[in-house]
Amino acid sequence: MNSPDLERRRMRNGEWATSTAGLCRSYLQTNLVILPKNEAEHFAAFAAKNPKACPVIEEMPPGVYTPESAPSADIRTDLPKYRVYRDGKLAEKRSDIQSLWKDDFVTFLIGCSFTFEEALVQGGIPLRHIEEQKNVAMYRTTRPAEEAGPFSGPLVVSMRPVKTGDVQKAAEITRKYPEVHGGPVHAGNPEEIGITSIESPDYGEAVEIKEDEVPVFWACGVTPQAALLNAELPLVITHEPGCMFITDWTYEDLQKRNKRQGL
Repeated sequence: MNSPDLERRRMRNGEWATSTAGLCRSYLQTNLVILPKNEAEHFAAFAAKNPKACPVIEEMPPGVYTPESAPSADIRTDLPKYRVYRDGKLAEKRSDIQSLWKDDFVTFLIGCSFTFEEALVQGGIPLRHIEEQKNVAMYRTTRPAEEAGPFSGPLVVSMRPVKTGDVQKAAEITRKYPEVHGGPVHAGNPEEIGITSIESPDYGEAVEIKEDEVPVFWACGVTPQAALLNAELPLVITHEPGCMFITDWTYEDLQKRNKRQGL
């Protein structure tokens, strides 16, 4: 297994431009939101109101692009792919955002469920998207997120097929990771949360759900992207869904940091 630093350098050099699922399994991966300072307080409030979908791992000061969680990294170059939103519309996808960077940008790193996937695998629960080398399937639901300032929208969830007899086990494993979405928000009939076509995810790639399996859904850090569309800000930058930032922290490092800070 490559180190986080090596994987980030591969992304910086354009050698890895796809999903980070399965990479550096012992280390925290995060979602990314970058927006102007004058909207950061509202976004922080949105995240605080939706902690299951938007658990903030790190909020970086205005203009700073080197995170505490990865001191050798550059947040402008070290993800496989970025999304750029202008006035509430997806304007472009880029491999780096150096030319767009502004001194008033505030960066939020938000917990990602890729972090608990190693625990699922170690617990005997295979993950089909990793086996098939695909991006995890993600869906917009009809469950609304809590609003804050200009930010509102639906809860977005990630889905993993789990054998019927292992659903409770998967829930128990992931509940131990509250800083990266924790336990599932739903299992079973996707229509109960407004997903009418499980074969057509809104983000990521579809995977087979076998007869002895049920779809299990976890809150997803792509939730802010839906809210950012509704906010219609002049310029916002996020990660491409599934293309995460890999930190130098393990989950245990995060817990120790939070304990020191009384979080």
